[in-house]
Amino acid sequence: MSSKMRVALVQMHIEAGNPDRNFERAERMLAQAVTADPKPDVLLVPEMWNTGYALDRIGELADPEGARTKAFVSAFSRQHGVNVIAGSIANLREGGTDRSGRVTNTVYVFDRKGEVTAEYSKIHLFQLMDEHLHLEAGDRPGRFELEGTAAAAMICYDIRFPELSRMLALGGAKVLFVPAEWPHPRLHHWRTLLQARAIENQMYVVACNRVGKSGTSEFFGHSMIIDPWGEVIAEGGEDETIVTAELDLALVDEVRGRIPVFADRRPALYEF
Repeated sequence: MSSKMRVALVQMHIEAGNPDRNFERAERMLAQAVTADPKPDVLLVPEMWNTGYALDRIGELADPEGARTKAFVSAFSRQHGVNVIAGSIANLREGGTDRSGRVTNTVYVFDRKGEVTAEYSKIHLFQLMDEHLHLEAGDRPGRFELEGTAAAAMICYDIRFPELSRMLALGGAKVLFVPAEWPHPRLHHWRTLLQARAIENQMYVVACNRVGKSGTSEFFGHSMIIDPWGEVIAEGGEDETIVTAELDLALVDEVRGRIPVFADRRPALYEF
Protein backbone atom coordinates (compact mmCIF):
# COMPACT_ATOMS: atom_id res chain seq x y z
CA MET A 1 0.00 0.00 0.00
CA SER A 2 1.47 3.34 -1.05
CA SER A 3 1.68 6.14 1.51
CA LYS A 4 0.93 8.69 -1.21
CA MET A 5 -2.43 9.47 -2.76
CA ARG A 6 -2.91 12.11 -5.43
CA VAL A 7 -6.40 13.61 -5.54
CA ALA A 8 -8.12 15.87 -8.08
CA LEU A 9 -11.31 17.83 -7.38
CA VAL A 10 -13.61 18.65 -10.30
CA GLN A 11 -15.01 22.05 -9.33
CA MET A 12 -17.82 22.43 -11.88
CA HIS A 13 -20.97 24.38 -12.62
CA ILE A 14 -24.23 22.42 -12.38
CA GLU A 15 -27.39 23.22 -14.33
CA ALA A 16 -30.44 22.58 -12.17
CA GLY A 17 -32.86 20.20 -13.86
CA ASN A 18 -30.61 19.36 -16.84
CA PRO A 19 -28.92 15.98 -16.33
CA ASP A 20 -27.83 15.69 -19.99
CA ARG A 21 -25.85 18.93 -19.84
CA ASN A 22 -24.42 18.00 -16.46
CA PHE A 23 -23.22 14.61 -17.66
CA GLU A 24 -21.58 16.30 -20.66
CA ARG A 25 -19.83 18.81 -18.42
CA ALA A 26 -18.72 16.15 -15.95
CA GLU A 27 -17.34 13.98 -18.75
CA ARG A 28 -15.36 16.89 -20.16
CA MET A 29 -13.92 17.98 -16.83
CA LEU A 30 -13.15 14.46 -15.62
CA ALA A 31 -11.27 13.88 -18.88
CA GLN A 32 -9.32 17.07 -18.22
CA ALA A 33 -8.55 16.06 -14.64
CA VAL A 34 -7.22 12.63 -15.51
CA THR A 35 -4.65 14.04 -17.96
CA ALA A 36 -2.74 15.82 -15.19
CA ASP A 37 0.93 14.92 -14.73
CA PRO A 38 1.34 13.19 -12.38
CA LYS A 39 -1.91 11.37 -12.95
CA PRO A 40 -4.36 11.48 -10.02
CA ASP A 41 -5.28 8.36 -8.08
CA VAL A 42 -8.70 9.66 -7.05
CA LEU A 43 -11.20 12.05 -8.64
CA LEU A 44 -14.03 13.77 -6.73
CA VAL A 45 -17.00 15.72 -8.12
CA PRO A 46 -19.55 17.92 -6.27
CA GLU A 47 -22.87 17.14 -4.61
CA MET A 48 -26.00 16.47 -6.71
CA TRP A 49 -24.01 17.01 -9.90
CA ASN A 50 -26.50 15.16 -12.08
CA THR A 51 -29.59 17.30 -11.33
CA GLY A 52 -28.63 20.18 -9.09
CA TYR A 53 -31.26 21.32 -6.61
CA ALA A 54 -34.29 21.02 -8.88
CA LEU A 55 -36.14 19.56 -5.93
CA ASP A 56 -39.62 20.32 -7.23
CA ARG A 57 -38.96 17.80 -10.05
CA ILE A 58 -36.46 15.56 -8.34
CA GLY A 59 -38.53 12.38 -8.62
CA GLU A 60 -38.71 12.88 -12.39
CA LEU A 61 -35.04 13.82 -12.80
CA ALA A 62 -33.32 11.45 -10.37
CA ASP A 63 -31.25 8.54 -11.68
CA PRO A 64 -33.14 5.24 -11.06
CA GLU A 65 -30.88 3.15 -8.82
CA GLY A 66 -27.98 5.28 -10.07
CA ALA A 67 -27.97 3.29 -13.33
CA ARG A 68 -26.87 6.08 -15.68
CA THR A 69 -24.23 7.29 -13.24
CA LYS A 70 -22.88 3.80 -12.69
CA ALA A 71 -22.63 3.07 -16.40
CA PHE A 72 -20.85 6.37 -17.14
CA VAL A 73 -18.45 6.46 -14.20
CA SER A 74 -17.69 2.75 -14.31
CA ALA A 75 -16.63 2.99 -17.96
CA PHE A 76 -14.55 6.10 -17.24
CA SER A 77 -12.81 4.58 -14.21
CA ARG A 78 -12.02 1.40 -16.10
CA GLN A 79 -10.77 3.22 -19.19
CA HIS A 80 -8.45 5.52 -17.26
CA GLY A 81 -7.53 3.24 -14.36
CA VAL A 82 -8.56 5.77 -11.73
CA ASN A 83 -10.71 5.76 -8.60
CA VAL A 84 -13.72 8.06 -8.79
CA ILE A 85 -15.82 9.27 -5.90
CA ALA A 86 -18.85 10.26 -7.93
CA GLY A 87 -19.71 13.30 -5.86
CA SER A 88 -23.30 12.65 -4.97
CA ILE A 89 -26.31 12.27 -7.22
CA ALA A 90 -30.07 12.41 -6.93
CA ASN A 91 -30.71 8.68 -6.77
CA LEU A 92 -34.18 7.20 -7.30
CA ARG A 93 -34.58 4.01 -5.28
CA GLU A 94 -37.27 1.42 -5.88
CA GLY A 95 -38.37 3.32 -8.94
CA GLY A 96 -40.75 1.79 -11.47
CA THR A 97 -42.11 2.95 -14.79
CA ASP A 98 -44.24 5.52 -12.99
CA ARG A 99 -41.07 7.02 -11.44
CA SER A 100 -42.39 6.37 -7.97
CA GLY A 101 -39.93 5.67 -5.21
CA ARG A 102 -37.61 7.32 -2.73
CA VAL A 103 -34.94 9.81 -3.75
CA THR A 104 -31.68 9.88 -1.81
CA ASN A 105 -28.61 12.10 -2.11
CA THR A 106 -26.03 9.37 -2.73
CA VAL A 107 -22.28 9.04 -3.20
CA TYR A 108 -20.94 6.10 -5.21
CA VAL A 109 -17.29 5.06 -4.98
CA PHE A 110 -15.66 3.38 -8.00
CA ASP A 111 -12.30 1.62 -8.05
CA ARG A 112 -9.80 1.56 -10.92
CA LYS A 113 -11.59 -1.42 -12.46
CA GLY A 114 -14.90 0.42 -12.59
CA GLU A 115 -16.47 -1.55 -9.75
CA VAL A 116 -18.75 0.15 -7.22
CA THR A 117 -17.02 -0.46 -3.89
CA ALA A 118 -19.15 1.70 -1.58
CA GLU A 119 -22.10 4.06 -1.39
CA TYR A 120 -23.30 6.60 1.12
CA SER A 121 -26.56 8.54 1.29
CA LYS A 122 -26.62 11.91 3.05
CA ILE A 123 -27.67 11.50 6.67
CA HIS A 124 -28.45 15.12 7.55
CA LEU A 125 -30.95 16.86 5.28
CA PHE A 126 -30.74 20.65 4.98
CA GLN A 127 -34.11 22.14 5.85
CA LEU A 128 -33.19 25.63 4.58
CA MET A 129 -33.20 24.19 1.04
CA ASP A 130 -36.25 21.94 1.72
CA GLU A 131 -34.23 18.75 1.35
CA HIS A 132 -36.32 17.11 4.06
CA LEU A 133 -39.46 17.64 1.95
CA HIS A 134 -38.12 15.98 -1.19
CA LEU A 135 -35.34 13.59 -0.17
CA GLU A 136 -35.01 10.64 2.16
CA ALA A 137 -32.13 10.63 4.64
CA GLY A 138 -29.58 7.84 4.68
CA ASP A 139 -29.18 5.65 7.74
CA ARG A 140 -25.58 4.42 7.52
CA PRO A 141 -22.23 6.23 7.80
CA GLY A 142 -20.03 6.52 4.73
CA ARG A 143 -17.10 4.25 5.56
CA PHE A 144 -15.04 2.62 2.81
CA GLU A 145 -11.55 1.50 1.90
CA LEU A 146 -9.58 3.11 -0.90
CA GLU A 147 -6.66 0.97 -2.05
CA GLY A 148 -5.94 -0.21 1.49
CA THR A 149 -6.54 3.18 3.14
CA ALA A 150 -9.48 3.68 5.48
CA ALA A 151 -11.56 6.57 4.12
CA ALA A 152 -14.99 8.08 4.54
CA ALA A 153 -17.53 10.36 2.86
CA MET A 154 -19.81 13.06 4.19
CA ILE A 155 -22.01 15.34 2.08
CA CYS A 156 -22.20 19.14 2.45
CA TYR A 157 -24.43 19.88 5.48
CA ASP A 158 -23.01 16.77 7.21
CA ILE A 159 -19.85 18.73 8.10
CA ARG A 160 -21.84 20.76 10.64
CA PHE A 161 -22.16 17.58 12.74
CA PRO A 162 -18.80 16.86 14.41
CA GLU A 163 -20.11 13.67 15.99
CA LEU A 164 -20.24 12.02 12.57
CA SER A 165 -16.70 12.89 11.52
CA ARG A 166 -15.33 11.91 14.93
CA MET A 167 -17.03 8.53 14.73
CA LEU A 168 -15.54 7.99 11.27
CA ALA A 169 -12.08 8.97 12.51
CA LEU A 170 -12.37 6.66 15.50
CA GLY A 171 -13.17 3.93 13.00
CA GLY A 172 -9.80 4.53 11.36
CA ALA A 173 -10.58 6.95 8.51
CA LYS A 174 -7.51 8.86 7.36
CA VAL A 175 -9.16 10.76 4.51
CA LEU A 176 -12.60 12.38 4.55
CA PHE A 177 -14.14 13.18 1.15
CA VAL A 178 -16.82 15.89 1.06
CA PRO A 179 -18.85 16.68 -2.09
CA ALA A 180 -20.93 19.83 -1.63
CA GLU A 181 -23.17 22.57 -3.00
CA TRP A 182 -22.30 25.29 -0.48
CA PRO A 183 -23.46 28.83 -1.37
CA HIS A 184 -22.65 32.42 -0.53
CA PRO A 185 -22.68 34.04 1.95
CA ARG A 186 -21.36 31.16 4.08
CA LEU A 187 -17.77 30.90 2.76
CA HIS A 188 -16.40 31.54 6.26
CA HIS A 189 -18.46 28.64 7.63
CA TRP A 190 -17.27 26.35 4.82
CA ARG A 191 -13.59 27.01 5.41
CA THR A 192 -13.81 27.00 9.21
CA LEU A 193 -15.84 23.81 9.49
CA LEU A 194 -13.65 21.89 7.05
CA GLN A 195 -10.46 22.94 8.83
CA ALA A 196 -12.01 22.09 12.20
CA ARG A 197 -12.96 18.60 11.03
CA ALA A 198 -9.35 18.08 9.85
CA ILE A 199 -7.74 19.44 13.03
CA GLU A 200 -9.96 17.72 15.59
CA ASN A 201 -9.79 14.35 13.81
CA GLN A 202 -6.19 14.64 12.59
CA MET A 203 -7.03 13.50 9.08
CA TYR A 204 -7.07 14.80 5.54
CA VAL A 205 -10.24 16.55 4.42
CA VAL A 206 -10.83 16.65 0.65
CA ALA A 207 -13.85 18.81 -0.18
CA CYS A 208 -15.26 19.57 -3.64
CA ASN A 209 -17.78 22.41 -3.97
CA ARG A 210 -19.65 23.54 -7.09
CA VAL A 211 -19.59 26.98 -8.72
CA GLY A 212 -22.15 29.07 -10.62
CA LYS A 213 -25.67 30.31 -9.98
CA SER A 214 -28.86 28.34 -9.50
CA GLY A 215 -32.04 30.28 -8.88
CA THR A 216 -31.30 32.78 -6.15
CA SER A 217 -28.24 30.89 -4.88
CA GLU A 218 -24.67 31.59 -5.93
CA PHE A 219 -22.07 28.93 -5.24
CA PHE A 220 -18.51 30.00 -4.54
CA GLY A 221 -16.36 26.94 -5.18
CA HIS A 222 -13.24 27.16 -2.99
CA SER A 223 -12.82 23.41 -3.11
CA MET A 224 -10.16 22.58 -0.56
CA ILE A 225 -7.62 19.93 0.36
CA ILE A 226 -6.62 20.18 4.03
CA ASP A 227 -3.92 18.20 5.82
CA PRO A 228 -4.16 16.64 9.32
CA TRP A 229 -2.67 19.79 10.89
CA GLY A 230 -5.53 21.81 9.41
CA GLU A 231 -3.32 23.49 6.81
CA VAL A 232 -4.93 24.18 3.43
CA ILE A 233 -2.57 22.63 0.87
CA ALA A 234 -4.71 23.37 -2.20
CA GLU A 235 -7.77 25.57 -2.82
CA GLY A 236 -9.79 26.62 -5.84
CA GLY A 237 -11.24 30.03 -6.62
CA GLU A 238 -14.81 30.79 -7.73
CA ASP A 239 -14.58 29.53 -11.33
CA GLU A 240 -14.59 26.06 -12.84
CA THR A 241 -11.22 24.43 -12.23
CA ILE A 242 -9.40 21.26 -11.22
CA VAL A 243 -7.82 21.35 -7.76
CA THR A 244 -5.05 18.81 -7.15
CA ALA A 245 -2.68 17.81 -4.37
CA GLU A 246 -0.74 14.81 -3.14
CA LEU A 247 -1.66 13.40 0.26
CA ASP A 248 1.08 11.91 2.42
CA LEU A 249 -0.94 9.36 4.35
CA ALA A 250 1.95 8.71 6.75
CA LEU A 251 1.37 12.24 8.07
CA VAL A 252 -1.93 11.13 9.61
CA ASP A 253 -0.21 8.63 11.90
CA GLU A 254 2.54 11.15 12.67
CA VAL A 255 0.10 13.83 13.76
CA ARG A 256 -2.01 11.41 15.75
CA GLY A 257 1.16 10.22 17.48
CA ARG A 258 2.44 13.70 18.33
CA ILE A 259 -0.85 14.94 19.80
CA PRO A 260 -2.64 11.80 21.11
CA VAL A 261 -6.16 13.20 21.08
CA PHE A 262 -7.84 9.84 20.63
CA ALA A 263 -5.91 8.22 23.47
CA ASP A 264 -6.76 11.13 25.78
CA ARG A 265 -10.49 11.01 25.17
CA ARG A 266 -12.79 10.37 28.18
CA PRO A 267 -15.98 9.22 26.47
CA ALA A 268 -17.67 8.15 29.72
CA LEU A 269 -17.87 11.82 30.66
CA TYR A 270 -19.35 12.93 27.36
CA GLU A 271 -22.72 11.22 27.85
CA PHE A 272 -25.75 13.15 29.04
